[in-house]
Amino acid sequence: MGKIEDLVQSGQSLMDDGKYDEALAFFDQALLLNQNDPDLWNNKGVALRSLGRYEESMECFNKSLQIEPRDKFAS
Repeated sequence: MGKIEDLVQSGQSLMDDGKYDEALAFFDQALLLNQNDPDLWNNKGVALRSLGRYEESMECFNKSLQIEPRDKFAS
């Protein structure tokens, strides 16, 4: 598995455990490696939304949709 995939898997595992701050750090690291992946922006948005950081989460979801306007998974 590649580095980005490892980071995303770790972040998603932490999200499943309710550790949203820690998950967010993994998604941020993945985004440093690839800013053009709508799924990474979506994952970050979900983590932020789970932390109650709604305005920031909307920015991430909008970024995801800018990259892939037909992204049916954007929250």
